[in-house]
Amino acid sequence: MTAKMMDTSMTMKGMQAMDAPAMGALVEACSACEQACTICADSMMSMDMMGADMMQCLSMCLDCADMSNTMMRLMLRPSGYDMPSMMAMMTACKTMATACADCCTMHAEMSEQCALCAQACMQLAEACEGMMTAMKAMS
Repeated sequence: MTAKMMDTSMTMKGMQAMDAPAMGALVEACSACEQACTICADSMMSMDMMGADMMQCLSMCLDCADMSNTMMRLMLRPSGYDMPSMMAMMTACKTMATACADCCTMHAEMSEQCALCAQACMQLAEACEGMMTAMKAMS
């Protein structure tokens, strides 16, 4: 649905159509990552004893949730795309998602939420890479 809406929006404004499947995949991955990171952070907050590494992971999850939401919102406003800015944002989002995945992977054995969060973060990093590849092909 999101990809169809974005494609229609760009066509109505006479913009060059972006890769709708890559855009849709990125928007969906951003949404899933934001949700997973928020749930993971909440789960960590409810733990009785939390060491410094878990505090760092909690903070990383909250930051990644915010980054995911911002990236998603930017993708939903295609009329304002500026190629260099979007590429920089996707690079930052991919970097944040990868860092969060690495952090949550360290706790995956003791927390199912961390394992799922790591998976969602890696899917977001892959979706960012896919969208960047599609955008490079357009230029």
